[in-house]
Amino acid sequence: MLAILLSGAPVLAAGNPPPITTDSGAPLGTNQSSKTAGPRGGILLEDFALIEKLARFDRERIPERVVHARGVGAYGSFESYGDFSSLTRASVFSQRGKKTPMFVRFSTVIHPGGSPETLRDPRGFALKFFTDEGNWDLVGNNLPVFFIRDAMKFPDMVHSLKPSPVTNRQDPGRYFDFFSHQPESTHMLTQLYTDLGIPASYRQMDGNGVHAFKFVNAKGQVKYVKFNWKSQQGVKGLTAEEATKLGGEDFQHATHDLYTNIQAGKFPSWELSVQVLDPKDLDSFAFDPLDATKEWPKDRLPPVKLGKFTLNKMPDNFFEETEQSAFSPGVLPPGIEPSEDRLLQGRLFSYADTQRYRLGANYLSLPVNRARTAVNNNSQAGVMNSGNTKSDVNYEPSVTRETSDTPAALFSNAPLTGTTQQRPIEKTDNFSQAGAFWSSLDAGGKERLIQNLAGDLGQVRDAKVKARMVGHFYAAHADYGTRLAKAVNVKLDDAKATIAPLATRDQP
Repeated sequence: MLAILLSGAPVLAAGNPPPITTDSGAPLGTNQSSKTAGPRGGILLEDFALIEKLARFDRERIPERVVHARGVGAYGSFESYGDFSSLTRASVFSQRGKKTPMFVRFSTVIHPGGSPETLRDPRGFALKFFTDEGNWDLVGNNLPVFFIRDAMKFPDMVHSLKPSPVTNRQDPGRYFDFFSHQPESTHMLTQLYTDLGIPASYRQMDGNGVHAFKFVNAKGQVKYVKFNWKSQQGVKGLTAEEATKLGGEDFQHATHDLYTNIQAGKFPSWELSVQVLDPKDLDSFAFDPLDATKEWPKDRLPPVKLGKFTLNKMPDNFFEETEQSAFSPGVLPPGIEPSEDRLLQGRLFSYADTQRYRLGANYLSLPVNRARTAVNNNSQAGVMNSGNTKSDVNYEPSVTRETSDTPAALFSNAPLTGTTQQRPIEKTDNFSQAGAFWSSLDAGGKERLIQNLAGDLGQVRDAKVKARMVGHFYAAHADYGTRLAKAVNVKLDDAKATIAPLATRDQP
């Protein structure tokens, strides 16, 4: 640097330098300070830019990669229905008719790559918007809720659902053993064991962001939001018998269906909506609205239609574009922020970290993931780097490249209360929404739910696990639990005896 200064080279770069950005192309509020809990508080895990910066630095040497689960992707476009700048400054919603290119990936969740698409499993439904302020990954599922509410339980949940490390077989005794200790899973399990658990096609299923996020407008005003996207083809699931038959005929029916329809010009579409919650109303529900095991009531928080996206092109190369596509809920443009949802907070780190391990530190520079805006930061090297770096100033600040903050991209302010702690949420309400969902099913839907649940729960050999699970469903609705108890040969009194401790099980 001294030689450069003595040589008479200009000290300041000409013109206005571009802002520092995240790897997804979103402008960074500041590249000098971490987000902390007050002036002397700890650094927050939700500071995605910090985690991204450190994780990239940690991986400047080539790591090994891992295989990803079965999935299929397609390109498309989102069109905004209006100007929603009163809700969010995110440019994707800034004007009526504005179009944003997208890539969407559908997947099964638990089962491995190459597994039949007729297996009962939640479906991933991940949306990647290539906005003019950097990428936005809206990572969702076909079901509106999740099994657990705290990221601390996520690895254990996945371990229980995956094949046994001893026998390499998926075992209902293992995952029901886990879920028998997680009463908040009752709602998700109830939905999963209906026909929704095996979609007839990827075109015929809805999508949900599951977590609460935040919309922030140009004035800094914050609203909590939940995303949902409705299939314009309608929703259709398969019965267990239909899935068994179809699986024998075409184990990759959903992939086949998507390719066939798009190539025939029958482009599937979904309407994207959002429910909006004022922060002052967070405590006005019987449950915690930041709990990923809960839906927000649509009668109190009616969905606002934001726009529609349509898929119209299949990838030219499956591996390069679908298998290497990567999503993280932490990839957000200005105007959309994470909420304090405990499961989301863990996923902010875990999802991007998984992609760095699987694809390498430069996974966001791959064509299918690359932002359509300029990426400008000092991350360097690592596997498959193609940054075309021409300057030896790979740090900031520097007298040769003066940069400034981007105030409009700073995180919104959020008030803090209480002390640091490791305690469960106070409002658990583990069963009422599961009971309401049971009541909403018609007679045939209830019968198939009992049959599907009994088919797996009936395989469990541990009587305590079976009784506990039946107790959860009985707590949701007496008729639900009574019918399931009979189907799996559990004494109803034994199941009821497991319910009393549930009121205190989540308490420290």
